Amino acid sequence: MSAIIDTLVATGPPDEHSLVALAEQHGWPPVAGEHVTFMFWGEADAVNVRHWIHGLPGVLPLRRVGLSPLWFVELKLPAQSRVEYKLEVVRGGHSEWIIDPRNPHRAYDPFGANSVCYGPGYRAPTWTQPNATSRKGHIETIEITSEAFGETRQVPVYLPARYRKSNRYPLLIAHDGSDYLRYSSFQVVLDNLIDRLEIPAMVVALSNPGDRLREYADDPRHARHLVTELMVALEARYPLLSGPHNRGLLGASFGAVAALSTAWHYPGYFGRLLLQSGSFAFTDIGHHKRSPEFDPVVTFINRLRQAPGKPAERVFMSCGMYESLIYENRSMLPVLQQAGIDVRLVEAPDGHNWENWRDRLREGLSWLFPGPLWMTYE
Repeated sequence: MSAIIDTLVATGPPDEHSLVALAEQHGWPPVAGEHVTFMFWGEADAVNVRHWIHGLPGVLPLRRVGLSPLWFVELKLPAQSRVEYKLEVVRGGHSEWIIDPRNPHRAYDPFGANSVCYGPGYRAPTWTQPNATSRKGHIETIEITSEAFGETRQVPVYLPARYRKSNRYPLLIAHDGSDYLRYSSFQVVLDNLIDRLEIPAMVVALSNPGDRLREYADDPRHARHLVTELMVALEARYPLLSGPHNRGLLGASFGAVAALSTAWHYPGYFGRLLLQSGSFAFTDIGHHKRSPEFDPVVTFINRLRQAPGKPAERVFMSCGMYESLIYENRSMLPVLQQAGIDVRLVEAPDGHNWENWRDRLREGLSWLFPGPLWMTYE
């Protein structure tokens, strides 16, 4: 059994009061040393943990403790880890995925909420939390008429605190910008990092796609839209610094593909790329089968690997070690380095999710766009 369960049943059959005491001592799910014990209290035919840790079975069955309604499974959890999960409860042949009812920790994405388990030593970075002393930027929305896509688009734009037309600012274009705001605390992160002088005051365009899986998969209309439409509108409205080292692209998953694709099609235009958990699929005999949405991505990445050119001067990549995409991201590192690009790859004990991407923003942004604090050390 689990050491946690052994302790729980040492004085007799478990009850719900003992679970409350356990949660107060160890948190929930309880973590002891390098092990976490997922538990569920209730009658069921079966209970499973559904998680997103690549390399483990996607379903971790829980065992019942004797004849009690307590179910458990123990898992080794490395230090600093974050694991998002749900519980699958099976009753009468019906399966239901639920949030862990005893776990107060939640993470959100466009599909809803997951429960979160933290490994020993993990703490949400302070710079991801609202800070009353940080000067606040604000967001306004501009309207772009896109001939590339035949539609009008609303683009939120973050302007830093004390924004002045008489100053000039570097620019970052964030793919899935509204999702970065909702799920990665992006405005809070920008406010804090700018206030702490870790990055310069900057303008951030929070771009959002139409048909995301098509537009981001090396669709030439997307790159044309960013460079010949969105950039033109931004430069006409805001006092932006010139030069590729003052222009960057940010994206996660398919958004990272879109950022890299845009820079590859317009080399020398965007000097800074922040690519998070990029879906950099390429032809690899024996690798797992991809869905059809990846076909144009595979074609693009194959072409880039054969002739990378120099799409940017600096590229910061991050990826979770628990993601299946870690293989593709690791393989991109030497491809970009051999092209003469200054590249960093940071791996984290986390999965394919917005809080993983949030937690890497400080390191990525401050390396690509060092503020006065960091520039003193370069």
